[in-house]
Amino acid sequence: MPGPLPNPAKGRSRHTQARASERSKARYGVITLPVTCEDPVPDLPPGRDWSPAEAEMWESLWTGPQANEWDDSFVMAVAMYVSHTFAVLGREASAWHAQEARHLGDRLGLTPQGMAALGWQLPPVGAGAPVVPLRGA
Repeated sequence: MPGPLPNPAKGRSRHTQARASERSKARYGVITLPVTCEDPVPDLPPGRDWSPAEAEMWESLWTGPQANEWDDSFVMAVAMYVSHTFAVLGREASAWHAQEARHLGDRLGLTPQGMAALGWQLPPVGAGAPVVPLRGA
């Protein structure tokens, strides 16, 4: 499930009226995501100290194609994804951290399987900005 439906009336929603209509049109098809997301990047949630590498990954995720389909309700899920991913890569995690990172990646549309399940696809190569791999992870 892609999460809550967009609420264009909500003042802090990342979704615009146009995106809501695109989503309803694509309900039975595939959504081709824009190359980048131009919406403002939300602040990292408080409650812990974020490393510069985690902050860089956060910025990269929120400016990437999938962020076009996320609204403000995704902030904590993306934060957990960043946190679990760095714990796994830093060898500080247990097996459940790795499993949770994998599930979050799928639910957020950050894996090929997740994108297919959500009905999303990336634009064709050369359709805009170059594909830049995530750094810092």
